[in-house]
Amino acid sequence: MATMKDVARLAGVSTSTVSHVINNNRFVSDTVRERILAAVDALNYAPSALARSLKINQTQTIGMLLTASSNPFYAEVVRGVERSCYERGYSLILCNTEGDHNRLDRSLETLMQKRVDGLLLMCTENHRPSSETISRYPSIPLVMMDWSPFEGVSDVIKDNSLLGGDIATRHLIDSGYRNIACIAGPQDKTTAYNRLLGYRQAMQRAGLHVPDDYVVLGDFEFETGYQAMRKLLSLAKRPEAVFCSNDAMAVGVYHALYQAGLSIPRDMAVVGYDDIELARYMSPPLTTIHQPKDELGELAVDTLLYRLEHPETEPTVLVLTPELVLRESVAHR
Repeated sequence: MATMKDVARLAGVSTSTVSHVINNNRFVSDTVRERILAAVDALNYAPSALARSLKINQTQTIGMLLTASSNPFYAEVVRGVERSCYERGYSLILCNTEGDHNRLDRSLETLMQKRVDGLLLMCTENHRPSSETISRYPSIPLVMMDWSPFEGVSDVIKDNSLLGGDIATRHLIDSGYRNIACIAGPQDKTTAYNRLLGYRQAMQRAGLHVPDDYVVLGDFEFETGYQAMRKLLSLAKRPEAVFCSNDAMAVGVYHALYQAGLSIPRDMAVVGYDDIELARYMSPPLTTIHQPKDELGELAVDTLLYRLEHPETEPTVLVLTPELVLRESVAHR
């Protein structure tokens, strides 16, 4: 494999002149530039990204660590991150730990050792990186997406889940429903906890009672939405409507209602959360709370790049505002 020295030797110039031409960071006469480019062509020379990264102390690479699963929400966030990295000239290294705590710390260590310029992290309270690992790499900026276990250490971008749960439930109440259940996410996750709290607050404000068995806990996956809906359908007084704390569980709800021969929204109104791409193609299309997933990815990347350029600024918390997307899974009674 040809080196920069080989190019310099063939072109009859110094290696620093070759470097100036390749990096386009200093004036070189057209005649010399053409000689160097001809030598690059003849030797099929490719600059070493590793060597360049060592010289400028940057790899133009961002690491992203997910402690999530196959939930479509995370795939859409990653898509936004990937697009933003590409548009800004960065590469992305993605690690998905799938809830394995040992794998989480190993993946985090690997990303840090690969000298990523910055790190994006989406984790849960039960699957968080160790503060010891983070503290070993204080120069690598960190942006937490969704929730942060490190107060004041990193920038945080999160959804106003309390407001979102309130908006979703209030829409069902305003549409004439009174017996409203909630299929909540895992309560060790702050976003899930706040969405359930928003549901309870909206019900309390409207003077509506919430029976204990009207709140069923899931894990943000399709299957638990399906099982939770079956449980609600088995009640002596089953609900008229259900707020699902994410769209993936709402997909499971649709399947359970289909198997029971029930129609949406005639027999059961359904509201989801996240506005994944699948939501608009469900039958009927799902009314849900929109989270700007592509924008979330873009904002996370821009926040990280800003932190790289301004390392001394105080960490910030950016809160995204949820919005109701009206489709056809809720009727007006």
